[in-house]
Amino acid sequence: MKTMTPPIQDNPLLDFSNLPLFDRIAPEHVAPAVDALLAHASAALEAVTQADFPARWNDIAKVLDVATEKLGRAWGAVSHLNSVADTPELRAAYNAALPKVTEFFTRLGADERLYAKYKAIDVATLNTEQRQAHKNAVRNFVLGGAELVGAARERFAVIQEKQAELSQKFSENALDATDAYAYYATLDELDGVPADVVQTALSAAKSESKDGYKLTLKMPCYLPVMQFAKPGALREKLYRTYVTRASDQAAPEGLKLDNTTLIQEILALRLEEAKLLGFASFGELSLVPKMANSPDQVISFLRDLGVKAKPFAVKDLADLREFAAQHLNMPTLQYWDLPFASEKLKEARYAFSEQEVKQYFTAPKVLAGLFKIIETLFDVSIRPDTAPVWKPGVAFYRIERTSTAADGTATTALVGQFYLDPTARTGKRGGAWMDDVRTRWLRPDTGQLQTPVAHLVCNFADGVEVNGVKKPALLTHDDVTTLFHEFGHGLHHMLTQVNERDVSGISGVEWDAVELPSQFMENFCWEWDVLKHMTSHVDTGAPLPRALFDKMLAAKNFQSGMQTLRQIEFSLFDMLLHTHHNPADPFLPLLDTVRAEVAVVSQPAWSRPMHTFSHIFAGGYAAGYYSYKWAEVLSADAYAAFEETAGKDGLPNVETGRKYRHAILEAGGSRPAMESFKAFRGREPSLDALLRHQGMMASS
Repeated sequence: MKTMTPPIQDNPLLDFSNLPLFDRIAPEHVAPAVDALLAHASAALEAVTQADFPARWNDIAKVLDVATEKLGRAWGAVSHLNSVADTPELRAAYNAALPKVTEFFTRLGADERLYAKYKAIDVATLNTEQRQAHKNAVRNFVLGGAELVGAARERFAVIQEKQAELSQKFSENALDATDAYAYYATLDELDGVPADVVQTALSAAKSESKDGYKLTLKMPCYLPVMQFAKPGALREKLYRTYVTRASDQAAPEGLKLDNTTLIQEILALRLEEAKLLGFASFGELSLVPKMANSPDQVISFLRDLGVKAKPFAVKDLADLREFAAQHLNMPTLQYWDLPFASEKLKEARYAFSEQEVKQYFTAPKVLAGLFKIIETLFDVSIRPDTAPVWKPGVAFYRIERTSTAADGTATTALVGQFYLDPTARTGKRGGAWMDDVRTRWLRPDTGQLQTPVAHLVCNFADGVEVNGVKKPALLTHDDVTTLFHEFGHGLHHMLTQVNERDVSGISGVEWDAVELPSQFMENFCWEWDVLKHMTSHVDTGAPLPRALFDKMLAAKNFQSGMQTLRQIEFSLFDMLLHTHHNPADPFLPLLDTVRAEVAVVSQPAWSRPMHTFSHIFAGGYAAGYYSYKWAEVLSADAYAAFEETAGKDGLPNVETGRKYRHAILEAGGSRPAMESFKAFRGREPSLDALLRHQGMMASS
């Protein structure tokens, strides 16, 4: 039966009166909404590029920015649902609209008439925020192909559309390959696996009327099996499937999802785009709006950090091999044995296990503790709020700040709001991320201040039902750290005091500095006076014992050398892939070369982690994955300011929190990240704090 197109006035994607109507948005709403908003935005572009339209910032914003912001918000809602609630119908609607949206924004960014209008704006009439936004806009016109002409301009537009299509297909293949796999294990095979994971696997199998215990490649299932399952055959089975997803090494039925050709096509298009714009490589193009000056600088940074980390990684591996041989009857460690052996070594060395720790981190208590530190440091209140959501279990909150006038009158103002979608499920992309729903903006059309709204998305295990009672979800300490990380991004977006949309919150922040606030927040997960407020044993309600925390702290830098080299391996491969690699050649030999230089342990020849490396092939981190290590230097040094000013009670200094909020979070992208960092620390960042935090300072 043919689907009826809903009337425009009944389309929830066209309702901008408040928050997105996620409970009403359906696949059939996508095409008519996108078409209507594209027509409106195209008309706005034509209007502002007329010869008699004034070259004034606010006049352009009132017409064009208002139209494109609505298009962006509606398309953002569709993209978000495509990531967290994927269905065949929604995917089809998204993919049908994607080329149109890509074409418009490519055309917008390359419009020579609009470029000329922006260049004609009198910068002296702009405030500080507008000047930074204007500077970024002129730069982005150049990067968007506005100076290209004729066939080059036409080809540039084709490249943008094709890249969007290929990246989306890459992401779909990775998701489908993950969702398609299920293994129904016996109880014997799950020997050693935590009880809550076993219970979840049993419930999943029963829901399908299947025997056994359903294991998947979703992280809340995959990781604990790799860490705790005693049967090596099961670990090998899951590992092989996991690292060959969406590749030429997948099981025969999965070969249709092979991303090999997509990767090669994406790389070729990126290089062609870079050369059209006058750059030797995509790596050079990628760094123009970033803090780093050149690919060579990034490569030198990564190699220097790798040299410093490698002796620690060599020792990590030697210790693990010795322990496995002596205590686990594993004279030869395979790659799928590493998580299991590492967990056993950590238990033996520090007398605790992740499973023991997890019992104290119930999701509600962790969230309350996170909110407490945010409220204390940043002078805000977080309260439950209501909004339409896309799935049960998605929560919505508001952030407020109360100010007191000289006469004692208190006024409470809304600062921002956020959705929290914490649990893994079928149809939801893996990983964790923050995304914006709308940005803080002093709207030029109404003169009203628009407050920011964020999505905070994770993929944690859900609570399990035991004897008819559902227990709260349990988080590993790594999960807790992930939650704090994403909230750091969210705070950057929501606590901004910048009123200009394009440099408000995370907008306009250099990509290699955008991880500073997220990684900064992770540090609080290792502070006893913070952590003790966010633990409660799932059965007894008792807080985390200090003795157990001390063991966790002692193990904080367990295998930090190996973990650092793993990140450097990905980062160096990414940058070399986008600077020194010919896309016509196979890319696996480059990966082998990087591993030979960096890694201390070899992966199997059939391992294909890059085939699901969505960060660089579908997620905006192309020639930018180094940002995680780059920003770690910034975040570690920033957190050192809190270590230097902590009170005798061990709690973070509130005044330092206010200074950080003002210099980093509130400033957003309104000035270069280095200026914001120096405003907080009074100097440029140093590598020392990172090496110290990760236990990799060389002995004197």
